[in-house]
Amino acid sequence: MRSIRIGAGAGYAGDRVEPAVELMEKGNIDYIVFECLAERTIAIAQQEKMKDPTKGYNGLLPERMRRILKLAKEKNIKVITNMGAANTKAAVEVTKNIAKELGITGLKIAGILGDDIYDSIDKYKDNEILELGCKLKDLDGEILSSNVYLGAESIVEALENGADIIITGRVADPALFMAPIIYEFKWGLEDKFKMGQAVLAGHLLECAGQVTGGYYADPGYKDVENLHLLGFPIVEIDETGEFIVTKVKGSGGKVSSATCKEQMLYEIHDPSAYFTPDIVADFSKVTFEDIEDDVVKVTGASSKHQPETLKVSIGYKDCFIGEGEISYGGTNAINRAKLAADIVERRLKLIGANIEEYRVDYIGYNSLYKDSISSPIKPESFSEIRLRISGRTKERKDAVLIGNEVEALYTNGPAGGGGATKAVSEVISICSIFIPRDAVDVSVIYEEV
Repeated sequence: MRSIRIGAGAGYAGDRVEPAVELMEKGNIDYIVFECLAERTIAIAQQEKMKDPTKGYNGLLPERMRRILKLAKEKNIKVITNMGAANTKAAVEVTKNIAKELGITGLKIAGILGDDIYDSIDKYKDNEILELGCKLKDLDGEILSSNVYLGAESIVEALENGADIIITGRVADPALFMAPIIYEFKWGLEDKFKMGQAVLAGHLLECAGQVTGGYYADPGYKDVENLHLLGFPIVEIDETGEFIVTKVKGSGGKVSSATCKEQMLYEIHDPSAYFTPDIVADFSKVTFEDIEDDVVKVTGASSKHQPETLKVSIGYKDCFIGEGEISYGGTNAINRAKLAADIVERRLKLIGANIEEYRVDYIGYNSLYKDSISSPIKPESFSEIRLRISGRTKERKDAVLIGNEVEALYTNGPAGGGGATKAVSEVISICSIFIPRDAVDVSVIYEEV
C-alpha cells in the first residue's frame, strides 16, 4: 500500500533550523513543510513591505533556503512554506537567486498569490467583525493588512504542474500539509473520512515541536528527555487515510498519545466542527494508539462540508504599550515595591498621562495569577521582587511617560531600586471578517533554475 512521509520543518516564524535539516537528512521524508505565519506576523510583514517593496517575506527565509535547498534537490524532497508572508513574489525571487548562488539547477519554484485583498478591503466595510461585534467601517485603527485564509487547492495545482518549492502567503496551517496528501492520493470532498484525517494530520504537524513533547514537557509530572535536541514530527499516511505520527530515531523529545491529544485540542473551539477553508473537520471520535516508542497511530477523524465563506485576517494599528520595570531585593522588598507602584500611579495622574488601561505586576508574586490565586499561596516574605508597570494608550507620548516615571524611582525612592528598564511598543491587533469564497482570485506563478 502506497504511503508518503511529511515532516514539519518549522512551527512558527523564528523556529530553529537544525531539526528541519535533521528531518531531511534522516527522516526519509517526501515533503517538508515550514509553517511560519501567525496572525500578527503578516501585518508586521506588510509594514516592512510598505517601507521597502523588496521585503515583507519571512526574515529567516534566506537562511532556511541556504540550509535546505541542496538537500531538497539531492533527496527529492518537495518544500512547502508560507514564508512568503506579505510578499510571496519577492520570496520566490530570493529563493531562485539563492538556488543560483548555490549552483542548484532543475528546480521549479511556485508562488501562490491572491490571499492579499488589502486593495479591495473597502468593499467589505459593512461586514461584521467577528471578535468586536461592530462593522469593519467602525474599526478604531488604521488597517495595515487584509489576508484571506486560502486552502490547499492552489498548492495542489502547483504540485500538479511539477513545482519542487512552493511558497505561499496566508494559507490555513493544515492546508499546507493537506495539499501533498490530496495531490498524492487524489482525494476529494466526498472522501469524508480521508479528508478529515488529512486535516488532522496537518493540525498535528503545524506547530512542529509541540507534538514531539516541546509544549508538553513539565518536569516531574510529564518528563521529556533531551529537549535541547528536540526533534520535529513526521506523519506517514497511506492511501486509506490511516496515519502514524513519529520522529527521527535518536532525536530528542517524545511522541505519544498524550502529546498528540494535547496538540489536537490546541486552538480548537469545537472538536466536532473544526472549520478550515477546505473542509469542516470532525475530531470528536479520534483515537490515538501508542504502537511503539515514539510512534502513534491516529484514526477516527471525519469531515462534513466545505464552508461557503472564507475568513479574512485583518491587521490594524491599535494602540501603544508603555512599560517600566525595576527590582527590589532583601528585607521588606515587597513593601518597597508596593510603595514604588503607588508613587508611579500618583505621579502619572499628576502629570496628566492619558492611559486607557493600567496594570501593576509584582513579578514572582502575582504577575501571572493576580491576587485571587496568589494571595492564599504567598509565602510570608519575598527576597526579591521585580515591579512591572504597564499601560495601554492611544498616543505614543502617553506611553513614554510610564517608563519615565518608573526610571525616576532610581533617585526619587523608595530605597534599593535597581535594574530599571523602560520601553514603548506599538500594538498591531488582529480582527476577522468573512467573505464569499468566490470573491477571492487565486493564481500561481512559476520560476525555474
